[in-house]
Amino acid sequence: MPLGERGGWERSESRYCGVETDFSDDVPSLLSFNISTGGFDYVLAPLMNPSYRPSLVEGKGSDTQVLPVSGSDLVLSPSQWSSHVVGKISSWIDLDSEDEVLRMDSETTLKQEIAWATHLSLQACLLPTPKGTSCANYARCVNQVLQGLTNLQLWLRVPLVKSDGDSTDATSEDLTDSWEQWNSFRLLCEHDSKLSVALDVMSTLPSETSLGRWMGESIRAAIISTNSFLTNARGYPCLSKRHQKLIAGFFDHAVQVVVSGKPVHNLPKASDSNTEGTQRHPLRSYLDYVAYLFQKMEPLPEQERIELGYRDFLQAPLQPLMDNLEAQTYETFERDSIKYIQYQRAVAKALVDRVPDEKASELTTVLMVVGAGRGPLVRASLQAAEETNRKLKVYAVEKNPNAVVTLHNLVKMEGWEGIVTIISCDMRFWNASEKADILVSELLGSFGDNELSPECLDGAQRFLKPDGISIPSSYTSFIQPVTASKLYNDVKAHKDLAHFETPYVVKLHSVARLAPSQSVFTFTHPNFSTKAHNQRYKKLNFNLPSDAGSALVHGFAGYFDSVLYKDVHLGIEPTTATPNMFSWFPIFFPLRKPVEVHPGSPLEVHFWRCCGSSKVWYEWSVSSPTPTPMHNTNGRSYWVGL
Repeated sequence: MPLGERGGWERSESRYCGVETDFSDDVPSLLSFNISTGGFDYVLAPLMNPSYRPSLVEGKGSDTQVLPVSGSDLVLSPSQWSSHVVGKISSWIDLDSEDEVLRMDSETTLKQEIAWATHLSLQACLLPTPKGTSCANYARCVNQVLQGLTNLQLWLRVPLVKSDGDSTDATSEDLTDSWEQWNSFRLLCEHDSKLSVALDVMSTLPSETSLGRWMGESIRAAIISTNSFLTNARGYPCLSKRHQKLIAGFFDHAVQVVVSGKPVHNLPKASDSNTEGTQRHPLRSYLDYVAYLFQKMEPLPEQERIELGYRDFLQAPLQPLMDNLEAQTYETFERDSIKYIQYQRAVAKALVDRVPDEKASELTTVLMVVGAGRGPLVRASLQAAEETNRKLKVYAVEKNPNAVVTLHNLVKMEGWEGIVTIISCDMRFWNASEKADILVSELLGSFGDNELSPECLDGAQRFLKPDGISIPSSYTSFIQPVTASKLYNDVKAHKDLAHFETPYVVKLHSVARLAPSQSVFTFTHPNFSTKAHNQRYKKLNFNLPSDAGSALVHGFAGYFDSVLYKDVHLGIEPTTATPNMFSWFPIFFPLRKPVEVHPGSPLEVHFWRCCGSSKVWYEWSVSSPTPTPMHNTNGRSYWVGL
């Protein structure tokens, strides 16, 4: 049965817990004991008798031999095979052995077992850990198998180890960083989306930063040996604080826990049998503890639950200048009350600075909302005027004729006719009858300038007084390198160049942020300089923390931070992000070929913002440690239309 019901977690794959078992030719009893009695959701069970070797049966009437599998497909219903069994490929196989007989036996057995698993409609099979430092032949055979699979997922078993002086594990003397093993295997298998990793969680864990890079990988299961559990005061199994934090992270990333091994805790006698008097499953106390950790998870906030479907889902950025937004898009943005509270604070401060208290009753401030949409900034500005007792005259400039209809209705409904003038026009081409004291806009995209705020505000600032105020007054874009296996595979699935040269808006979740973000481009408004232009170029160097180990960079996460006015800011850059604001998800710039980066070897990245007569676009590339091709040359795949 699932580990529990937690607010927002009830749809997560991580609510299922498995148990690793030995080979059994009585699968119904195996399921009955582990699932009905034990309470686990599925078994991780060998499909083939471990003593089977193809070379031993060849020539002995091999055409009449029956494979020594765990039982006929008829012993369980198809849905039981699919829901309650994950196949475990024979652990003796060694496809990179020097011994040719063992190598050939391994290849034959691997393919026979995968074929049997496919016949049973299993959802997944666990591949044994590569035996030596080289895994080329193993990966070649697995890659051959992957080409023919449609529904079956393969999980490569990898121990979670990285020796850095204080965190070596007795079982991994010759393995310094298991991530390297996983990385070379998946690169040999061409980053196939049907290949994932199952991590063997040891009693000793690598450093926090080293663990962090795994969160961007495609992890399906965390196999925890009973030896990794500690004992609490009552004699029951528990995990160290660091293990608890890791498991909570796995739960949050839809990773399933599998309990493995023999019971090593001598539990109080009263717990040996359950209320019906039947024998209690020997690993039940370990399952109960995993369930306790799951139920201890904080319920997801309401907004986070709404956004669950957007996690790691690629969306093309808006083209608000070329396209008119739909009512649904406006409504989503308008629900973001935090954003408009910040705008109201900024306008209030600007009004107080603009008009001293003693002149508040006689001076009227002219405020223009450029890109007024359906009026949320008009409302915020009028509330700021009311709050500060300042007089206001508002021009609401909007190019979308559909939104203008809503604006007219809003003005009538609120009784703003004497205060608000609606202008149905593109701000770049409108000729204002008077100059504004304050220019307010919400033209920012996930990367700050990616929805052409600089171009729009440059066109609109001609009707701002020389000492006028722009809200926002400046904004800066930021990037940071990420491991994002799922996003990379989703882009790769399109099988074309254009998708690798398109930045996507995406709610980043299963990503590993490999280094702190750095600023890229800054724009300030108003900018009355005669030499002003909006082309930009920036070279950045990122360094991985020394204890992190190597990592694979699939692309860059992009953010922005903006100063609305003085100390009022708005942004999504992780270290300074405005809390509880959901109008913007980060942006993701993919790399056509992922780049492997090592600690001590900087990642050198180049970003360009290019401007043409009818479009603006970004180009990007990596020059070190390995050069990548230039992305999106001349805006051939992605641009924002002027």
